[in-house]
Amino acid sequence: MNRKNLIVGVIFVLLLLVPFIADVTSNSFITNMATRFVIYALAAVSLDLVLGYGAMISFGHAAFFGIGGYVVAIIGFHMDAGDAIFGWAGSHSALIIWPLAMVLAAVVGLIMGFLSLRTSGVQFIMITLAFAQMLYFVLVGLVLYGGDDGLSVTARNVMPWIDLEDPTVFYYVCFALMAIWVWVCRRIVQSPFGMVLRGFKQNERRNINLGYAPMRYKLTAFVISAAGTGLAGALWANYALYASPDMAAWLKSGDFMAMIVLGGMGSIYGPILGAAVYLGLEQTLTAWTENWMLFLGPILILVVLYAKRGLFGWLAGSKNYD
Repeated sequence: MNRKNLIVGVIFVLLLLVPFIADVTSNSFITNMATRFVIYALAAVSLDLVLGYGAMISFGHAAFFGIGGYVVAIIGFHMDAGDAIFGWAGSHSALIIWPLAMVLAAVVGLIMGFLSLRTSGVQFIMITLAFAQMLYFVLVGLVLYGGDDGLSVTARNVMPWIDLEDPTVFYYVCFALMAIWVWVCRRIVQSPFGMVLRGFKQNERRNINLGYAPMRYKLTAFVISAAGTGLAGALWANYALYASPDMAAWLKSGDFMAMIVLGGMGSIYGPILGAAVYLGLEQTLTAWTENWMLFLGPILILVVLYAKRGLFGWLAGSKNYD
């Protein structure tokens, strides 16, 4: 077993053992914190699919995160009020709401990607940022759904034979979905589609000369990435029992990017480690000072300077760890 597989195994084993560690230490906060880790890891892995493998620097992924959260919150709001949604009675079922969140995020991702991918470089960054901020201000303006204050979720979605109200059960559901999504992204990256996508990152002109259309491949990856981020948003609304416009703010996209940089860009597994380190640092540093970003910034700079492949690449000790 090489170092990369060993580190991946350790990460997943530790995540599996989180509830047992929480029981032994009589500290339920560990499970709650780990739930945040895996939800953000799901979003970061989704962004890494386009950022690390397609060289698409998107500041718009917070929009998909917000869409996922508001799908859960808005449906719950109308269900509690006994109102129909466009003639639909609504549902509390996670098997309906979570896929719906993914579909709506994917549709918005299709529109955003179709318009944004006609540009590249700084223009692409600014257009995705603009889309995210547009959605942010739309959510702020939804007075019916709380406006700037956000919208509370009275209860988590339900699954057959699974009690999502139990923090341990909910953690394992989130962990399982994150693991499945990592496997899906891994298969995509290793497929011929993924090879072409990476080819555009390395030399787009050569790929075009070989007959590959960049829009088709990049847009498909962007939509898949949006769907995964939408699922993460739906899980977050269930975890926090709350959805707010801040979920769609560009700063949230910055958080996802920081996790990827910390963990390792273009590694699939790196963002998982990056999410844990980022949120762990945030939790630790905020206990000392409210200006915790002053300390996080230098740490990110040191990682970029001395561990250019991120913490996962540094630990794996391999140049090609994807």
